[in-house]
Amino acid sequence: MLTSLRKTYLRARGYMETDLADEKFRLDPYHSTFWRKAAAGRWEPETFAVLASHLSPNVDYLDIGAWIGPTVLYGARKARRVVALEPDPVAFRALSWNIELNGMENVSALPVALADTVGVTRMAGMRGERGDSTTSLLNPGGEAGSDVVTLDWATLQGQVDLSGVGLVKIDVEGAEFDLVPHMAPWLKAQRPALLLSTHAPWLDAETRAARMRALVEALSFYGSWSWPGGGAVDPATLDKGPALERFDTVLLTA
Repeated sequence: MLTSLRKTYLRARGYMETDLADEKFRLDPYHSTFWRKAAAGRWEPETFAVLASHLSPNVDYLDIGAWIGPTVLYGARKARRVVALEPDPVAFRALSWNIELNGMENVSALPVALADTVGVTRMAGMRGERGDSTTSLLNPGGEAGSDVVTLDWATLQGQVDLSGVGLVKIDVEGAEFDLVPHMAPWLKAQRPALLLSTHAPWLDAETRAARMRALVEALSFYGSWSWPGGGAVDPATLDKGPALERFDTVLLTA
């Protein structure tokens, strides 16, 4: 009863107020359960720590797979400029709302997915819900899908100034296996820190090892691989055994 009344009040007011790590924000009330979880430190505290350590007022941040904006909002408080991509229309509405609630003028939010071509395609959440954090290009025939605009990496790079980017976050629910090889030449030249989430379980079991191996090889120029919470990662282990059954996030630095 109290939870229902609290949600009704927050939605009538139009926002809730809480902290994400060391920063205070106004946030959309329709994701209040998630925001309370994040405020309590129970959602990826290591991700906020990576953003805090790699962003500064003279560094830009590229967030590919922004969802409703927890990393975008926090990154915008630390970085000079944020470029955020989120194709799911329901998630993008919440992302835009959260940016507006906090008056963030240093965020460029684009409702697009990075893919092989410029066009329109279908994508859906792996759990059958619009706006959840699992919307994927790998699931075009899923329930509650949406048509989305796609850009290829060359077009984005040609149209958006990425010369100041010092940190890239990629969390695209399996599309990383196609995207990263296209980005690799730019990543090698620019050498931003890369916070990469991998989704091997979304792939066919027969192809997981080979596709993970190709992903690792495409990023072999990075000298340091580690878990965001600390500890070294041997990239040679990421295409073997248990790693192929996990959703991992790895921090790569020059």
